[in-house]
Amino acid sequence: MMDLEHQSPAAGHWSRNQYQALFAATDQKSEDQKSERFAWVAEDDEATQPERIPPSSPGILAFLIAHRVDAAWELENIVVAATARRRGMGQRLLGELIEEVRSTQGSEISLEVRQSNHDARSLYRKAGFEEVGLRKSYYSNPPEDAILCRLRF
Repeated sequence: MMDLEHQSPAAGHWSRNQYQALFAATDQKSEDQKSERFAWVAEDDEATQPERIPPSSPGILAFLIAHRVDAAWELENIVVAATARRRGMGQRLLGELIEEVRSTQGSEISLEVRQSNHDARSLYRKAGFEEVGLRKSYYSNPPEDAILCRLRF
C-alpha cells in the first residue's frame, strides 16, 4: 500500500506507523467500539491482466481507507495505480464504501481532496458528494488547499 501511495502525488501520504496502526486496530476491534477503520483493496491477478507475460504475484492496484466514528464516516485515503486508472477501480471502491455506510445506517461520508485533483473531484461529484468548504494550506509536498466534500444519507 505504501509503495502504491508513494507513486501517487495527489494521495494522502501516511507513515509506515500509520499503516501498521490501521491493521493493528483492526485486529483489536471490540464489539462496543464506536470508532474503527476499514480498508478495501483491489488486487491485480491473472484474471484482471490476462495479457501480462510472464505472470507475477498479485499486487495492489487500488485501495481505500475509511474511518467510522458512530454514524459519521470519513474517507481518509483512496489511491489507484497509474496503470489502473480509467478502469473504474476508484468508482468501485467508493461504491463499496457507500454501500457499507448505507448498510450500517451511517449518516454521512466526509473527505478532503486537493483543489487541483480534478479527476477525484469529478469522481466524488458523480457519486453524489457536494463540495462544502475549503481548508487553506491543508496539504504539503506540494502545499495546496483542500476542498471539503460531504455525502449525506
